[in-house]
Amino acid sequence: MKRASLLLLSSGLLPLSLIAQPVDIGTRRELFVEDSLIESISGGARLRLHEPTPREIVIEHDAPWEGTGSGYHSLFQDGDLYRMYYKAWHIEVKDGRANTQSHPLFCCYAESDDGIHWRKPELGLVEFEGSKANNIVLAPESFGEVMSDPGHPAVFKDENPSCPPEARYKAIIRAEKPHGLLLFQSPDGFRWSLAHPEPVIDEGAFDSQNLAFYDPNLDAYRAYWRIFTGGRTDAEAWKPDGIRAIRTAVSKDLVNWEPHRDLAYVDSPDEQLYTNGVKPYHRAPHLLLGFPVRYVERGWSESMRALPEIEHREERAKASKPSERYGTALTEGLFMASRDGVLFKRWNETFLRPGPEREGTWNYGHQYPAWHLVETKGTLEGGPNELSLYATESYWTGRSSLLRRHTLRLDGFVSVSAPLSGGELVTKPIIFSGKELALNFASSAAGDIRVEIQDEKGTPLPGFALADCPPLFGDSVERKVSWEGGADLSALAGKAVRLRFVLRDANLYAYRFREAD
Repeated sequence: MKRASLLLLSSGLLPLSLIAQPVDIGTRRELFVEDSLIESISGGARLRLHEPTPREIVIEHDAPWEGTGSGYHSLFQDGDLYRMYYKAWHIEVKDGRANTQSHPLFCCYAESDDGIHWRKPELGLVEFEGSKANNIVLAPESFGEVMSDPGHPAVFKDENPSCPPEARYKAIIRAEKPHGLLLFQSPDGFRWSLAHPEPVIDEGAFDSQNLAFYDPNLDAYRAYWRIFTGGRTDAEAWKPDGIRAIRTAVSKDLVNWEPHRDLAYVDSPDEQLYTNGVKPYHRAPHLLLGFPVRYVERGWSESMRALPEIEHREERAKASKPSERYGTALTEGLFMASRDGVLFKRWNETFLRPGPEREGTWNYGHQYPAWHLVETKGTLEGGPNELSLYATESYWTGRSSLLRRHTLRLDGFVSVSAPLSGGELVTKPIIFSGKELALNFASSAAGDIRVEIQDEKGTPLPGFALADCPPLFGDSVERKVSWEGGADLSALAGKAVRLRFVLRDANLYAYRFREAD
């Protein structure tokens, strides 16, 4: 019944008598990345998923201790510094074999002052071929036999107010023996120690980027990791007889976890999901955004043979016989969002497509998004900041892999979009705090947006009807809405209301109530 109700809610078909109690959004910024606050969409309006814009290559993993298999980037802003941690590995395919023994898997570090220009500092921590002049943070031998795979890292800064200084940075790293996820801690992001002697989670496949983070909404930690739906057979092995999927759990201390739950989706089919990329969105932390990778085995066809680097593709296929999946599987980035961390709206259309055919693209390992996005200076001089998302290219090709930056408008994942002929969206009943309503929107010169505030039953409130709202046009990440009587909504704060957005040739990305600017 719960799943069916959600589908009816998203289509606006659920009777008013069954609608849940008004949701208190306070002054939160609300996006349209999932539809739990949407009552109806009509006219020409629709929810539109937006694709990021490709920008420059920010890092080439071409150092002797890096290589074509480098990836699984963890990326976050830490004060004025942007930090990045990633797997450093080299895979060379030749004569039908994939050689992965040129050097061990390392965890490496890079940093930036703006999120655009990155450097690999010489840390002097780990010796490689007789020298410590490298950016390696962790190596297989860093902690003896307990740690076997620093090449599957997920590093984060712990925002828990109760976190002690010596554990401010944390890392979740896969171990093979014993099988599971190990927890590491560091006071500075460079000097790491094992925080718990045994794996903190041991039921999973873990052959991906498995992660955890502090969720301020719960005052607890969440973890997301890779499973096969076929299930576990013993403490050290999983049967890959199902599909690649995602599991989650909650913990107060990152060691003792509540019962595990598999992610569910509102209207998405079963698909092979390689990673998850889940984390709270910094501009609306109550929303958990994920960037999983879709894995598709397409097999040999005329189209497959027309894709770039056919000779290398054939070599990769030989290295994975009998399935040949290394040569015929394709990957791309998806987008999903959730309020409870378990039930996600996963957009079935691709968020990060492989893009124009060129060397290093349209292959297995392409378009793995980094965990997570950050805010950076806008591309246009004088324009607002943007979101930067990073994804891999040239995986398993040449002598190095690449990391490309992509940009997106602030809050610009999904919009309510309407043509010039018009369309509208009505919210479910909400309760807000503050004095003003502000929109993140863009219109054409001829287009616009108007807002009507209704009571809980859908009747326009006096002074806030559609006819009282002068059209808003322009392109702003936060524009105040006014009515003929002004913009002050103090008298409506704390009461259940609905918002009716009427659009013409415009996109609405987000809205929030706020104190007066």
